[in-house]
Amino acid sequence: MGASLLPGILVVALLAVTLRVFVFSPLSSPERLALPDVSPHFASIPINTGLHGTVKLGVGLQGPEDVCIDEDGVLYTATRDGWIKRLRKGESAWEDWVFVHNSSILGIAASRHGGLVVCDTEKGLLIVHEGGASLLSSHVGKSPIRFADDVIEALDGNIYFSVASTKYTLSNWFFDVLEARPYGQLLKYDPSTKESTILLDNLAFANGVALSKDEDFLVVCETWKFRCIKYWLKGEKAGETEVFIENLPGGPDNINLAPDGSFWIALLQLTIQGREFFHTSKVPKHVIATFPSLISKVTQVFGRASVMHVGADGNVLMRHDDPQGKVCRMVTSAVEHDGHLYLGSLRNDFVGKLPLV
Repeated sequence: MGASLLPGILVVALLAVTLRVFVFSPLSSPERLALPDVSPHFASIPINTGLHGTVKLGVGLQGPEDVCIDEDGVLYTATRDGWIKRLRKGESAWEDWVFVHNSSILGIAASRHGGLVVCDTEKGLLIVHEGGASLLSSHVGKSPIRFADDVIEALDGNIYFSVASTKYTLSNWFFDVLEARPYGQLLKYDPSTKESTILLDNLAFANGVALSKDEDFLVVCETWKFRCIKYWLKGEKAGETEVFIENLPGGPDNINLAPDGSFWIALLQLTIQGREFFHTSKVPKHVIATFPSLISKVTQVFGRASVMHVGADGNVLMRHDDPQGKVCRMVTSAVEHDGHLYLGSLRNDFVGKLPLV
């Protein structure tokens, strides 16, 4: 009797799994992820262990994803315990600066008017001062701002910031990579009107944002397109876009301007060599999204780290890596200051400091 029921039980179980994977999948209709071509230029700059020289600034920080430095040389970061912390020049201990009551802060940038402009993935764009945080913008038009990611303030007071995805959130951001449909945006906040407008739409997980040294253009990273695009702010090309750098050997996360006008880009290893088919076939995408514990099997994003130095013309200058994650993992931002590179990460429990000379 039991043996005769077994085939029926197996059919029911298979049907249940099939329904869960294909009918109740969190992905709508995933597209094939176009993986970057192997560029001879990148091949000429081999993977190295340059990040092994990183010094740990404080241990015990919870996911200090981004870092910024104000005009007085004070270092700031936002951690997953709801604090924006700061490290004064010449000191060794982080100070709890402002409590923002949640773990959803990503990009931060020093404001020229004092304090920080901050991306809150749940609330939108904030300004943070000694006394606390205030909301600058929660909507673009009538739509709520979701998943604000990175931010930079221009000399004229305008604030440019990215929305990584209008569909997914910080807790399930990798679903955006799996679905491979463009839900990202580049927004501009005008302090004179107190309104945000969309500059670019349909971006592939819009991530880091950086202004050029002359502020005639800005660069925004498209993580799962493995490229950064240039958006012209001034001149004859104002309002136009072009590719700044493409076919990167990793998905670009945050990008920051260096003192000499070049840029530092943190790279995420979205795929694992030999397992690329998980990103180029629809069925495996649905399976992974349905059982998120499998994500770590198809990406190296959590276990290794890379940063790339790129000139103002988009040409690669150098790179620093930790291919096995021995010292640094999942570096998400890199800021140059006084001959050192300061490194943020969602996986490390410290801010890194890497000497460049």
